[in-house]
Amino acid sequence: LFVTRSNSNTFFTLAASITASSNNGHSHSKRPLPPPPPPSQFQPPPPPPPLQQQQRQQQQHQKQHQNEGYQNRRRLNENDKEDEMTAAAAAAALTLVLLLLASNLPVSQSATIPMPPQSSSHSSSLREELLGIIGRYPNGHLNDKIRDEFSAKLSQYSDCCPSDVDKSKDVIFAIGKSVFGVALNDGDVNGNSSSGDANANANANVDSNVDSNGSSNGSSNEPAAKKQKMNQETQTQTEIKTQTESKAEKEAPVIIDFEYMKQFMKDVFLTYGCTPEQAETSSEVLIEADKRGIDSHGLGRLKPIYCDRIDKGILWPNKPIHILKETETTALVDGNLGLGLYIGPYCMQLAIDKAKKYGVGFVACQNSTHYGIAGYYASMATDAGCVGFTGTNARPSIAPTFGVEPMLGTNPLVFGIPSSDEFPFIIDCATSINQRGKIEKYARDGVDTPKGAVIDVEGIERTDTEGILRDMVLGKCALTPLGGAGEATAGYKGYGWATVVELLCTAFQSGPFGEDICGVDRETGKPKPMPLGHFFLAINIESLCSLDTFEKNTGNLLKALRESKKSPLGPGRIWTAGEKENDARVFRTGEQGGMKVPGALQKNMIDLREAHPELKEKYAKFPFEE
Repeated sequence: LFVTRSNSNTFFTLAASITASSNNGHSHSKRPLPPPPPPSQFQPPPPPPPLQQQQRQQQQHQKQHQNEGYQNRRRLNENDKEDEMTAAAAAAALTLVLLLLASNLPVSQSATIPMPPQSSSHSSSLREELLGIIGRYPNGHLNDKIRDEFSAKLSQYSDCCPSDVDKSKDVIFAIGKSVFGVALNDGDVNGNSSSGDANANANANVDSNVDSNGSSNGSSNEPAAKKQKMNQETQTQTEIKTQTESKAEKEAPVIIDFEYMKQFMKDVFLTYGCTPEQAETSSEVLIEADKRGIDSHGLGRLKPIYCDRIDKGILWPNKPIHILKETETTALVDGNLGLGLYIGPYCMQLAIDKAKKYGVGFVACQNSTHYGIAGYYASMATDAGCVGFTGTNARPSIAPTFGVEPMLGTNPLVFGIPSSDEFPFIIDCATSINQRGKIEKYARDGVDTPKGAVIDVEGIERTDTEGILRDMVLGKCALTPLGGAGEATAGYKGYGWATVVELLCTAFQSGPFGEDICGVDRETGKPKPMPLGHFFLAINIESLCSLDTFEKNTGNLLKALRESKKSPLGPGRIWTAGEKENDARVFRTGEQGGMKVPGALQKNMIDLREAHPELKEKYAKFPFEE
């Protein structure tokens, strides 16, 4: 690839050359048409044959046409496949070029990107994987997981690449530094010593390259005006790069201590009129989500799901909880559209108390609101030596199998089971492929929604995250149940489980569902309350066997699952439910020392502070503003 920055037609020149090279000299858009049949002289039609002969001739003609049609379709399919391969190659090459152009790589006025040298099979494999990441994920540098994967592989490639590789000119290291922000602590990468600021070194390289080129060109009687123009362009590029890096640095996630973040969320709830007990419980549910790595249900929901809804008058921060009906083992509770983050823990604790006294406790709740991560309530039960079971309905998001209209909520079906492991077995997941909170996280990360998770009213599987969120509010998009749309991959199973949760959240409570809890008046477009239903079940283990025996039995089974034969194509490890969340909790509360707060959530925190004088006084400067 040949890059000439001063040429305004750079992109088009590159696109043309790449497309030509990817075609390998073949032009599929101008395939020669088959020659027309030779003209025949007119001859009078022969006399009609007998009826049986006519039928045989018709059958022969039909068969001949079918064979010709099959051969034509086969040729077209082969041509289409060839076109697809050509287009894929061109697209991958164009992606690479766009990344190079967008990254403002420190190259001279005219620079040639070198081809990779001969290397070992391992380094070649790593190089191919790195190029694969760049080609598959054009926006991968915006995704933490993809960026981390690229960084790890680039580090491995740096360690094992041949000694004759000039890392200051190798495109892989250039993209790693300028696009993915991965600057290895290796002097060879920047062409300088590893000491000092990497960006300053890169900029110094640009200046030194231009100066040396200028001297060389000057000795060749190059006009002084052209040299001055080159220096001005290089200076402009350096300034743009500095501004881009400064913006990226401001928007980069900042790690903040969990106690600080919990206190901030508690103060926000207090500002909105919650009691100290309500604020403490609500902030605890949210911060636990962030500790477990469930970022879609922690700080990310503070403003849009709770504060904004309080501001809109469809959720009330300080409402009393009423027990409408109660027996020794059951209760029906009314949350009066208060804060679900407080109503949920109240109901599960009521179920646990009944279970401890009578062996089992079941509580149904009506007129509640979003209650956070459902796994929190299953954990409450396991911490008390009980098996826990909970679920909630939500605004309509899932389309029934063979349907396109959102009718059911994402409706998690959640169990918690004590174990002798360091963590309980907690299965907390929606009955859809993705839930709305995950798509909101995709929007914050600036990435597309995976195909197959969303279907619109036309039956099309959508991936445009921002458009999906907009159309879901308008009822024009729906999530697909576990298993996907249709029955080919057993989508009816997820549809059935989502319906079970919806029934348990509405049948006991005579509660609304579907359009009545969508949160928007379809006629006026104004927000309206979403009275949700929940259910909570606790089973006291000691009522049936000793807790120690139960936990050992559970632990033995889970251990056997984790130690079973691994796939040779997998990560080399098998997890059981709740294990990954425990791993995240251990890492985030220990080694990481807090939670990552990305730019979008930093803005939410600033907006909340600026809207409330009490917060502005206490939080004059956040840690990411220092």
